[in-house]
Amino acid sequence: MINQTGSSRVVGFVVDVFCTGMIDVANEFNLPTYVFFTSSSAFLGFNLYIETLCVDHNQDHVIELSNSKGEIVVPSFVNPVPKKAFPADYWTQEGLDFVICSIRDLRKAKGIMVNTFLELETHVMKSFTDTNFPPVYPVGPVLNLDVVVKKAHDMDVIRWLDGSSEGDSTRIRTKWSSFCVVPTLSPHLAQSFEDPKVLLPDGFLERTVGIGKVIGWAPQVSLLAHEAVGGFVTHCGWNSILESLWFGVPMTAWPVYAEQQLNAFEMVVELRLAVDLKLDYKMDLFNPNVNTTIVTTEEVERGIRRVMEDNKVRAKVKEMSKLSRATLVEGGSSYASVGYLVQEIMSNII
Repeated sequence: MINQTGSSRVVGFVVDVFCTGMIDVANEFNLPTYVFFTSSSAFLGFNLYIETLCVDHNQDHVIELSNSKGEIVVPSFVNPVPKKAFPADYWTQEGLDFVICSIRDLRKAKGIMVNTFLELETHVMKSFTDTNFPPVYPVGPVLNLDVVVKKAHDMDVIRWLDGSSEGDSTRIRTKWSSFCVVPTLSPHLAQSFEDPKVLLPDGFLERTVGIGKVIGWAPQVSLLAHEAVGGFVTHCGWNSILESLWFGVPMTAWPVYAEQQLNAFEMVVELRLAVDLKLDYKMDLFNPNVNTTIVTTEEVERGIRRVMEDNKVRAKVKEMSKLSRATLVEGGSSYASVGYLVQEIMSNII
């Protein structure tokens, strides 16, 4: 943050959650630091509570709890959080050490901006009652929607969707193709993303013309914005969730790693904005052979059918789409939250 009074004096820092070491640097110069937390506020609350458990009890207690078959009551969630939703790294000493250090650093910040909005995570925002924790500002959804489709294969899938929207058919968008790793083909992984024929049986694409379309990397924002897309099989990355909600596309949750299982639990169980495909699925992206559960074609079909047929989920997502847009304009909750944040920053400058 730069003073706009004509000088170039630095008046504060805005840092990512993985750069919180800069808070100590800012403090040395008596400058405020604000952290931009790019995941959900529910995940922020989860981390805060895990750190509290570690301080009040001990790390071994939390590891024992996460390795049990039970659940944990977390203030930022309405429902008890099951073990299967825990990020895998939190089952280890190293993972808990990282959480503790991260939250301790966050406590030094002047405020935390979260890429969410009040209407989406109302319960979570009300749960932040720790007076020793900085104020949390929901400033989202912060999305990059200004995407221009340029590549030929991207234009091809858009044209295919254009043809679909002329009839009565509705398409399901899946992001899983980016993560469907066949171990024996891993040396050619980059090629498989660009050319799906590497992973598919001979003649598959020709036999399925008009039924479906298999591609590698895809222009996700452009696809979710397309009227022919009626559902999204997603790995539940937070940005993908916000994009899907923005465009009113209901989701089928197939999480992979990191906090994605927790995001899926929030969307499916807490908010009922998605349906479950395989909530407890986990993959080690650096070693796909380790403890990877096989998801059957029947499970995939069931998940897709559910999201296409569940009118209650579809209606809730459409309503949340309206709220996600309204929150950013004057009078909206995120608009107001940004205003409060600016006032706070300016008070530190004067």
